[in-house]
Order: sequence, then structure tokens, then C-alpha cells
Amino acid sequence: MMAATSRPIGKQNLDSDQPVPSVRMVTVPDDRDGQRIDNFLAGQLKGVPKSLIYRIVRTGQVRVNGKRAKADTRVAGGDQVRIPPVRVGEAANPGAPPQAQLEAIERAIIHEDRDFLVLDKPSGVASHGGSGVTFGAIELLRAARPSDTLELAHRLDRDTSGVLVFARKRSALTGLQELIRDNQTTKQYLALLKGHTHKAKFDVNAPLRKSILQGGERMVRVSDDGKPALTRFHILDVFEDASLAEVDLYTGRTHQIRVHAQHIEHPLAGDEKYGERGFNTNMRGYGLKRLFLHAARFEFELGGKSYSFSTPLAPDLAAVLDALPRGVSRKGKPRM
Repeated sequence: MMAATSRPIGKQNLDSDQPVPSVRMVTVPDDRDGQRIDNFLAGQLKGVPKSLIYRIVRTGQVRVNGKRAKADTRVAGGDQVRIPPVRVGEAANPGAPPQAQLEAIERAIIHEDRDFLVLDKPSGVASHGGSGVTFGAIELLRAARPSDTLELAHRLDRDTSGVLVFARKRSALTGLQELIRDNQTTKQYLALLKGHTHKAKFDVNAPLRKSILQGGERMVRVSDDGKPALTRFHILDVFEDASLAEVDLYTGRTHQIRVHAQHIEHPLAGDEKYGERGFNTNMRGYGLKRLFLHAARFEFELGGKSYSFSTPLAPDLAAVLDALPRGVSRKGKPRM
């Protein structure tokens, strides 16, 4: 009986003299302990786009110690990772990012030291490539700083602007990610909510569950069998049909602020996935062209040092506030 062979994934070139790749078993080095499987694979599969990496994980072709990996699986030192055959460099290579994008990402840097580099990420720039995005913030930074070793320490939604932190050293990455997992960081956002809430300060404590709808769209819903999620809202200002809130995250679930705001029937302005169509249409009349969510502050302590990164409300969002009719005022203002 002839043994079956795995066909390499990626663009095929029948005239290529490259050897056909085969399944690899890779032992995770100790200094990769705690790294997400997608980032570990990106290091092993140089030249392969993130979209293809996500596909081989999603289809069950990547295994850790014999078990199917998920996109959020974290590897440990000594783990055995099965990597399916992928023709490195053959999968569609997007080439170099446009110079204008590289210059824009350089201008967005607000802090850098030996451990961290921090962006005031513009809305419309994804944290990383994949799902139809060729160049995310991490790809742009790596292209702009080819001699640097940079890793995403956390993520922001594509439409969310504000503080995005990258680690320049493995110890800084693992240290900060441990703080994030243990809810030992301060993550503060500014958001515009529909209508007026009953209280100026309140918590939303509702578990969240991710699901994939037909067509591949990822949605998050409040569900009793979801993961714990806690969000604190503090209303800073009130307009005729909307409220500006300072939002503190005590957990870091996907789309947490957006889903919790929807859950309390005060969805975010400009939210095409979880928002209200009529409210979004009304806000467009005041110049809002995207999700009104800005990552304003990120604070933590690591290695005996305190870090505090903050950015003012993005100019396009500030202009919307200036255009909105005023409502009954409440004390409070963004602590920027």
C-alpha cells in the first residue's frame, strides 16, 4: 500500500526546484514559554502571511503535544508542535508596505525604551495582518524597524484608536502578558454611548462567549456559559442623545466594551456590529465616520518600574463631540 503524503499548503509552483516541505515536529524553546501559537508559528514560518497561519490552525492541522491547537493556545517550553507542510515564501508574498504607511506608523510612536515601544494607533489600522488585512501595525513596525525584535503585547480592534503596546524583549512580553492575564493592568477607554444612563458610575458584570456565525463572522454574546467579564462605566459628559463615558476594563475579553454596552441597551456610537442603526445614522450627521472608541490609558508595574502610557482623544472623535448638541451636564471630564 502506498503511503499517503501531505500536500503543502500555499501557492503551488510546479516549475519550482524547491524541495516539497513535509510535516515538522518542533520543540518549543524555554524562552517561548507562554507565547500564543499564532505568534510562535509566525516565527517558524517566515514569509507566510498570518491569514494562512490562522487557516492551518483553524482547520486542525497544528497540534501541540498531539492535541489540536486553537488560535489562542499558548505554548510552553518543551512542548512538541506539529507544523503541517507549508511552502515558505511561496504563499502570496505581499511585498514591502508602501512608504507612506511606514512613515505614518513612525509618526504614531509615542514612547520607546529598551523594553517597550508604544503607538497611538490610528483607527483603521489592524493590530496585525490577516482576515483581508495585508499589513497590520506589527507588520508595519517590523518593516520600519527591521533590526528590532517586536511582539504585540495585547491587541486593539481595527476601528479602535489609541494606546497599543509592543514588547522589544521576550522578558518584557511575557511579564506584561502575565500581568494582563492576572488583571494587574489599568486599561482605560473613552466611548460614546447611545442615550443617557441611570447612574453616573456603574459596573457591568456579564460573562461573554465567542461564536462564529455562518460566513466566518466572529461575534461575542453575553452568555451564562461564557468567560467572566467586568467593565466599569463612568459618565463624563451628557449630550442631547448620547453620553461620553470613561471605561475601565477589569478583564480583557474580545469586544468586551462593545458587547457590554449593547447588553445595557446603550450601544457605542458607530458600532456596525453591535450598535443600533438609527443611532449610528444620527451620529454620522455630526461627522462620525467610525467606531467611537479610544484606548486612552494603559498603566502597569513591571520589574520594579511603573509605566503609564496615555493619548488624548483622537481629533476626529473630538470634532464629533464639539458638534453634538449639549444635554444636561454632569461633573467630570476626561482625565488626560
